[in-house]
Amino acid sequence: MTFLGNFRTETRDWLEENCPASMRTRMVAGEDVGGGRKRKSTNPDAYVWLERMAEKGWTAPTWPEEYGGGGLPKDEFLILLEELQRIKARPPLGGMGITMIGPTLLEYGTEDQKKRHLPSIINGDIAWCQGYSEPGAGSDLASLQTKAESQGDHYLVNGSKIWTSGAMHADWIFCLVRTDTQVPKHEGISFLLFSMDSPGVSVKPIELLNGHSPFCQTFFDDVQVPKIDLIHKENQGWRVATRLLQHERSGLASLASADTAGPLQRIKPSMPLPDLAKHYAGADVIADAVLRDEIVVNEMQKRAFNLTQARAVAESEADTPGAATSIFNYIEAEYVKEQLELQNRIRGTQAFGWEGDSFTSEEIGMCRLNLEAKSISIAGGSNEIQLNIIAKRVLGLPD
Repeated sequence: MTFLGNFRTETRDWLEENCPASMRTRMVAGEDVGGGRKRKSTNPDAYVWLERMAEKGWTAPTWPEEYGGGGLPKDEFLILLEELQRIKARPPLGGMGITMIGPTLLEYGTEDQKKRHLPSIINGDIAWCQGYSEPGAGSDLASLQTKAESQGDHYLVNGSKIWTSGAMHADWIFCLVRTDTQVPKHEGISFLLFSMDSPGVSVKPIELLNGHSPFCQTFFDDVQVPKIDLIHKENQGWRVATRLLQHERSGLASLASADTAGPLQRIKPSMPLPDLAKHYAGADVIADAVLRDEIVVNEMQKRAFNLTQARAVAESEADTPGAATSIFNYIEAEYVKEQLELQNRIRGTQAFGWEGDSFTSEEIGMCRLNLEAKSISIAGGSNEIQLNIIAKRVLGLPD
C-alpha cells in the first residue's frame, strides 16, 4: 500500500472510532460550535468532537503543527476532506477565527502574535468578530472613520462599527482603524486586534425583519489597544484587510467538513428537495416537469460549486486563491437565494409561516431564514463589488 493509501486507512479508522454518531447528521440550529465562552452548543457531543479533532490539529488541518494545526500537506488534506464527507461529519469548529483571522495571521502576523492567538483559535477557546463596516463606510470601506491615536505603547480607539456579525458572542475583534488622516484613504488604515471585554467596548444587537439577527453595532470609547497587536505595519492595514476578505470569500476553510455552518448548508430543508416536493404534493412522483428540472439543476449547481472549491484547493499554489475568490462569494450568494425561492415554490403558502399551529417549526424557521438570506448578496461585499473585482482583477477588463 502507498503512503497516501496508509494515510487514508488510518484516517478512516480514526474517524470511525472518534466521530460521535450525532456529529454525523445534518447540522441543527444551536448545536454548532463557533468558539469562545459566550455561546455554547446545545449538544455535548459537539465538544467531544471538537476536543478530539483539536488534539489531532484537524480543526485547522493545514496550519503548522507548531501552532497546534495538523500540518497536513495538500494531498493528505484532500484525503481528510473525502473521509469527512464520506461519514457526513459536521464541522468540529466554525467561526471567523478558523475561516478569516487565523489564515491571515499565518501570512501577516509576527511570531509572537501567531503563538498567542493561533492555538486559542484551533482549540475553540476564543470567538472572533470583524470590525470593518461603519455607518458611513459600507461598500466604500476605505472611507472608514474609526480613529486610533498613538499613545506610546498603545492606541486609543474611538468610533463605531456596524453589521458586526456575532459581536454579542465574540471574545476578540479584528478591526480596521484610521491612523493617518493626511494621506489617501487606503494608505492611512491600520489593522488591530483587541479584546471585546476591553473597557470602552459596547455592543448593541440589530433586529432584522426575521425577528432576530447575528448583526450588531459596536462602539469604541477610548479603548486602549496594545501595539503588540498591530498586524503588519501601521498605515498598511488595507493590504491585510483585503487578503482576509479573500480567505472569507474562498470558503476553503469550511471544506474540512461535510456539513458546514455556512450559507450553502444552512438552507437545507428537513429532507432532500425531491422528497420535499413529493411531501407537499402528496404524491410518490413529482408530476410537474418544470419543477423536476429546476430541482435537478439546483442540485447540479451545488455539486459544481463544492467541486470547484475542492479543485481550487488542489490547484492553488498558495493556500488560498487571490481575487478569484470573489467568484465563490458571488455564486454562493446567488445559489442560496435561488434555492430558497425554489423551496418557497415547493411549499406554497406553507412557506410563509411566521407563527401558529398551522405551520411546522421547520416551516417557520425556513421562512425566517429566507428573509435573513436576502442580506447574503450584500454581506461580505455586495454582488456588485464582487463582479467588479472579477472583471478587473480576474478577467483584466479595463475600468
